[in-house]
Amino acid sequence: MDIPSDTSGIAGSANDALGRKPIGWLESLNKIIGTLVEIPAALLVLAEVIVLLMGVTSRYVFHRPLIWSDELASVLFLWLAMLGSIVAFHRGQHMRMTAIVGKLEPRRRAFLDLVAIAAAIAFLTFVVHPAYEFAVDEVWVVTPAMGIVNSWRAAALPVGLGLMLLIGFIQIFRVGRLRDAMLAVVLVAAVICAMALAGPALKELGNWNLLIFFVFGVGAMVLLGLPIAFSFGLATLGYIALTTNTPSIVIVGRMDEGMSHLILLAVPLFVLLGLLIEMTGIARAMVNFLANLLGHVRGGLSYVLIGAMYLVSGISGSKAADMAAVAPALFPEMKKRGAKEGDLVALLSATGAQTETIPPSLVLITIGSATGVSIAALFTGGMLPGVVLAVTLGALVWWRYRGEDLSGVRRASRSEIAKSFLIAIPALALPVVIRAAVVEGVATATEVSTIGIVYAVIAGLFVYRQFDWKRIYPMLVDTASLSGAILFIIGAATGMAWALTQSGFSSELADAMKALPGGAPTFMALSVVAFIILGSVLEGIPAIVLLGPLLFPIARQVGIHEVHYAMVVTLAMGIGLFAPPFGVGYYAACAISRIHPDKGMKPILGYMVALFIGVVIVAVVPWISIGFL
Repeated sequence: MDIPSDTSGIAGSANDALGRKPIGWLESLNKIIGTLVEIPAALLVLAEVIVLLMGVTSRYVFHRPLIWSDELASVLFLWLAMLGSIVAFHRGQHMRMTAIVGKLEPRRRAFLDLVAIAAAIAFLTFVVHPAYEFAVDEVWVVTPAMGIVNSWRAAALPVGLGLMLLIGFIQIFRVGRLRDAMLAVVLVAAVICAMALAGPALKELGNWNLLIFFVFGVGAMVLLGLPIAFSFGLATLGYIALTTNTPSIVIVGRMDEGMSHLILLAVPLFVLLGLLIEMTGIARAMVNFLANLLGHVRGGLSYVLIGAMYLVSGISGSKAADMAAVAPALFPEMKKRGAKEGDLVALLSATGAQTETIPPSLVLITIGSATGVSIAALFTGGMLPGVVLAVTLGALVWWRYRGEDLSGVRRASRSEIAKSFLIAIPALALPVVIRAAVVEGVATATEVSTIGIVYAVIAGLFVYRQFDWKRIYPMLVDTASLSGAILFIIGAATGMAWALTQSGFSSELADAMKALPGGAPTFMALSVVAFIILGSVLEGIPAIVLLGPLLFPIARQVGIHEVHYAMVVTLAMGIGLFAPPFGVGYYAACAISRIHPDKGMKPILGYMVALFIGVVIVAVVPWISIGFL
């Protein structure tokens, strides 16, 4: 989850808290490197759109497929993932949980930010050389269509990790006093040395090491504010290096495997599409139509918010983009009607959780990539669960606003409703096109995202006449940054999941789950609780990559349909992601709304209960998820 902020992430908060003057040459070097990385990252996003559009056009228009288009897109994709990760690292936008760290006094928080950078430096230092070896070994692999050695693609790993390492050293000394920076480095080095000395003893513990590294280790690092990807990476590296004889290059190979699924190319494209629908006025056209239709009833604009998030989520795969597109159009009028700020941000956060299964959900795309479940089936199954949760939220809205004073509210005339509907038709058609194309097998999720981008550009230029060319470059960079952060987590989580599988833990977990009394209902109930917790601590995508390959086979064995299970765990993760005090999605909603998080703490409890009731209904009634497959 990318959280809009007025700071520059870790670096910004540390610099502000320490109150130190910037070092001129370091600031200049930092800006130069940032620019040199952002420009090619933005160009790679644009190049991916062009290459995929060429492939779609040649296949469906001229019926002469370009056999090299997917291969070129795959090569560029790994470079985009790594350069995007660098941009995210440079901006301090890698996903991390700051609910605990953020409550500390500024100086301590700043020091922990330095520790987080030092820990990232340690991970990058250990893996950059294995990444180079991995890229060198790929020289023996030749791509079938273009006939080039695979080292051109794999070189993205050592180059990306090396540049991140350089940026890490610049950041830690740029934002912290020399004494604090050195103390953070020494502290991290001391922990690493202590673990290395304990290596022989750890080998004797067997699978208890899984608890040490992947529960206590990852938990401590995440709670202390380390970026989730680096927490996963350090834990996996420590486990592999200290308790097994497996070389570190294997971790790099698993990261490459996790980030290289071509289906994940839909991630940056749908993120870009989400930014486009906000800029081009597509989202506002939807909101205006719904506001004219329902704005005159009690709680009407709250219903509009629920409906608008459902529709907009059918275009964008990014929840931050969805909320940023809807909230500014509705919140001013809702405040005029007397709505409290806390209730507004609480409902916005709740709708973020409600719409997690609405295609093209990035979580569903990740589930398809990690578990092999059909993307078309997931997209079909995701529609109705979102409606069920919308009904439970709507019931609570009706109760809370049953006494709303509408004396100053004018009801839109039929002609105004009809006019706003006509204006909204191009906008309303886009989510229908996206869902229908994937579900009917006309195009893949990646291809349809490219079609959606072209559609949004045409609609913005010629229908809504809202297209700010000056915003294109920042949008491309933002797309690369958010996508890089997501894909780097997927890579690190893939390595961690592989380590868990190789340890034999997956088979032991399967046996334990199958032996639980109560069978499928007990397994489903435990899964709901577990994914609410994981969604709160880890965010949805890393949790899915980590546990999806372990739990989905168990769900099949106990008789739960994989699409039904996917819907339930995705919605459960959504509750955790958007529930305070730990859910990072809640703070994203607060940042977008410009409302202090404390104001929404009490109102959101009712919405979370409504969402939980909806999840229980979806879990108990499989037809909701699989009735239309």
